Amino acid sequence: MKISRRTRWTWAACGLLSSLLVSAVGCQSDINGQTLPSAYYRYDDVQYFPPGTEFPLRAEAASIRAAKADMQQQQGQ
Repeated sequence: MKISRRTRWTWAACGLLSSLLVSAVGCQSDINGQTLPSAYYRYDDVQYFPPGTEFPLRAEAASIRAAKADMQQQQGQ
């Protein structure tokens, strides 16, 4: 099967046009609850969350350890 030059150029132009269209559309991503790119991403307020403790249930873990130590002490008597 022989493909004419005009058909090749047509397919090449369609490929080029579709790649330009895809690159012009862009993409959206959801970063920290904000959809980017949006029209207002440069003007949105910055939300700062200060670093906290690495383990959020420190008090609960300490009370569980204390309860286990109490039980072991009572069983050892």
